[in-house]
Amino acid sequence: MNSEANSSSPPPLSHVAAILAALMFPSLLTFTYFVVLSHRSPGLQQGTYALGKCIQFVFPLFWAVLVLKERLWQKRVRTSGILPGFLFGVVVSVAMLLLYQLVIRPSGFFADATPAIQAKISGLGLYSAWQFIALGIFFAAVHSVLEEYYWRWFVFRQLRRYTPLGIAILISSLGFMAHHVILLASYFGWTSPVTYVFSCGVAIGGAVWAFLYEYSGSLLGPWLSHALIDAAIFTVGYDLAPF
Repeated sequence: MNSEANSSSPPPLSHVAAILAALMFPSLLTFTYFVVLSHRSPGLQQGTYALGKCIQFVFPLFWAVLVLKERLWQKRVRTSGILPGFLFGVVVSVAMLLLYQLVIRPSGFFADATPAIQAKISGLGLYSAWQFIALGIFFAAVHSVLEEYYWRWFVFRQLRRYTPLGIAILISSLGFMAHHVILLASYFGWTSPVTYVFSCGVAIGGAVWAFLYEYSGSLLGPWLSHALIDAAIFTVGYDLAPF
């Protein structure tokens, strides 16, 4: 079990500000490069994305090391969450791929969203299959662990210092979901039920990973689970890509 217990004293305002900033920044970044810059050059989109991601992923280290004075590395790597994380990732990934191949693809469910998806792929400068595959590998292997470090190790863990487990899971999972709402709305529309059904699925995944992190005290299980699901998402994306 994660040994960190929530404090009975109210958090300092600076800590509240840090948590709120961490919850909101990914949505601000996603809105910027998915909506505001959607018709700008690929270079500007890529540069904005890269700069924003650097800020997003450096901030927790800055806060943990320089403000909280925390030790970053555990002496012993905990592996208790690997099996449940793997099983959850496999079940969700297989279900997603089967649903896509057997129901969604034959029904033309993504027909209206496909042009927007293809335009975003081109807007990111992905003009060939190997570029898309390389991006998919990066997201599954690297970006997934960065998101787990950001959302579970930092956001969820900071919330856990001051709130009960259920509240920490709820708030961190809604924050994790929020930027996905913007992403999905850019493909399916703000009024489409699909946007919010898929977003709720993201929140459920975030809740499972937060609970798994609380249970195991390690990011290995959530990371493996997240990586498998990202790989399945990019498999679907490859089928919809314009090459």
